Amino acid sequence: MSMSPFFISASDLIALIGTAQSPMLFDTCRAKAFADANRVVAGAKWRDHSAIDDWITEIPEGADVVVNCVHGHQMSQSTVARLRQLGVNARVLAGGIDGYIEAGGITIEKFDALPKFHERATRWVTRERPKVDRVACPWFIRRFVDPAAEILFVEADWVKGVAVAMDAIPFDVPETEFSHEGEKCSFDIFLDRFGVEDEALRHLARIVRGADTGRPGLEPEAAGLLAMSLGVSAANQDDHAALAHGMVIYDALYSWCRNAVAETHNWPAQGAGQ
Repeated sequence: MSMSPFFISASDLIALIGTAQSPMLFDTCRAKAFADANRVVAGAKWRDHSAIDDWITEIPEGADVVVNCVHGHQMSQSTVARLRQLGVNARVLAGGIDGYIEAGGITIEKFDALPKFHERATRWVTRERPKVDRVACPWFIRRFVDPAAEILFVEADWVKGVAVAMDAIPFDVPETEFSHEGEKCSFDIFLDRFGVEDEALRHLARIVRGADTGRPGLEPEAAGLLAMSLGVSAANQDDHAALAHGMVIYDALYSWCRNAVAETHNWPAQGAGQ
């Protein structure tokens, strides 16, 4: 039996999380339940189910929306009913966050160092001329933490000052929350800080680490990622253009880590050219 268009299954949402096709995600648990929770669906923002008129303007026309609460009952269903009445293509996450976690969906920890993290779009700042880590980290932020995140690129000496002036979170510079630690690169640290437990993302992290720290032997794909990253940087003088191209690269690499690591290229067919 097919599922009602009012709902989306946990498995169907899991397949979209971390991709460019992911819907906008809203958590409408009661305020206390959200405050007490340690983890949230990756990319979801908490919104008050009784104040839809205050935040519906965040939703672009034609956007797909998925709403979750703890079990997929009153809070999310009442929110979706109202959103659909207002013309939004919204669906309830069947089974709520509990069912999503049970099905193996990616969640992130509610990071205490970012107290307004789920209230508004975040702003992040790092060094200019991004290549590997400074593209991988924004990709992770936008795909799993905050799809609306702003990314700023400035001269290295100005990162911390701009962070203060612009109320931004600095990354990939020394003595900040999100930077290299020992043999780990900043991308590793993002996964650690947000408590990500996803085999495909951890595989991708090893590729990024190998490319970013001069250790291509960590994963066979690291040398290729480094070559593509340097090429994207060389071909794009604008850092935001380079990031846009890099997002496509990381979308592809993550999809490969999730779905295609066992696939091989079988052309030309056996015996061709003989």
